[in-house]
Amino acid sequence: MSDLDDLIDFLDSSPSPWHAVESTVQRLVGFERLDERASWTDVPAAGYVVRDGALIAWRLPADGDGPSTPFRLVGAHTDSPCLRVKPRPDTGGLGWKQLGVEVYGGILNNSWLDRDLGIAGRVVAADGTTALVDVAEPTARIPQLAVHLDRAVNSGGLVLDTQQHLSPVWGVGEASPGEFGDWIGRAAGLGGPPAWWELCLYDVQGAAVLGADRSLLASGRLDNQLSCWAGAQALRAASPAGQVAVVVMNDHEEVGSSSTTGASGPFLESVLSRLVAGRGGTVDDRHRALAASSCVSADNAHAVHPNYPERHEPGHQPIVNAGPALKVNSNQRYATSATTAAAFQRSCDAADVPWQVFVSRNNMPCGSTIGPLTATRLGIETVDVGVPQLSMHSARELCGAQDPLYLTRAMQAFLTG
Repeated sequence: MSDLDDLIDFLDSSPSPWHAVESTVQRLVGFERLDERASWTDVPAAGYVVRDGALIAWRLPADGDGPSTPFRLVGAHTDSPCLRVKPRPDTGGLGWKQLGVEVYGGILNNSWLDRDLGIAGRVVAADGTTALVDVAEPTARIPQLAVHLDRAVNSGGLVLDTQQHLSPVWGVGEASPGEFGDWIGRAAGLGGPPAWWELCLYDVQGAAVLGADRSLLASGRLDNQLSCWAGAQALRAASPAGQVAVVVMNDHEEVGSSSTTGASGPFLESVLSRLVAGRGGTVDDRHRALAASSCVSADNAHAVHPNYPERHEPGHQPIVNAGPALKVNSNQRYATSATTAAAFQRSCDAADVPWQVFVSRNNMPCGSTIGPLTATRLGIETVDVGVPQLSMHSARELCGAQDPLYLTRAMQAFLTG
């Protein structure tokens, strides 16, 4: 339970991508932080680098082939679908103060109704300095229309206009321009309102183990902070033999990964290149290392839903607490191949971890992950895996309490080799 307690603490302390990075850094005890703007002439045996809401950490092997030693990578992402505060958010009327928000990623709209919402993220002062802020108390709420005013809601379904119906209330009275900026500036400890912000709304109810048998874990942002936590835990415990163990936590996966910190951007390629060059390697050494490297892209999978079994492919229905699922899609929405699936299966077997297989129905296309993007950009063989869960992209998601520990053990075996 100590590991599960640490995961719960990680989830509760990571209400935004920037907080997830900071929570990870706190766990990388003994790892040396490097600055991308500095020269990497002496690469530490255990180190990491941060770029905004993304992080890359590594552990060098005691043996290996010098700078041409291949990499074993675990990839995840720090961002989750949510509502984000607009630059000029002060709005409202009819006696209500409201906040203008923008939908980030593919949220389940109705899951954000009638929840006590906090606000977290980063703020930027006029001089360019940044600070993290987390108002971890009920601050805003999106009230649902009463059933008396929508008599058909239970029979016809709830339809929400994301512009009109998802604006939270956060007070009463007349909205005043600049009021939110003044308030968040005080919360962040600034002398005045921030010049800019990147702020997420989130459900302040903490992560919790539930069920009469304590077999389930409920929390916001399980997709995909669970995989970030597992990757960091695995790297801390790994003793790589013959390969460089690397964990990459990209940002912006939920909106396409096209950014300086996303999987389609240059962050990972740059760091891997510098790890080779910083140990005296050449361009040829880098190509040799990448050609022999492999990657586990970890992003949660769909567990079979007991109320909607018809939505799942009959022959591939992952269940909770039965191990990570290998995610397969012949149309390359997942990067798994026969060889990478077999390799991850060997890691699971070495760690005494059960495993499953997830495939979507032909008439219900799946989403995608950082796996195909990483494989395409770097030419690294990749397998997509994930913990099975319910309520994906809800404000509060559900998975088995044992599966995060299974995933961690399998990742550790993969990184160790």
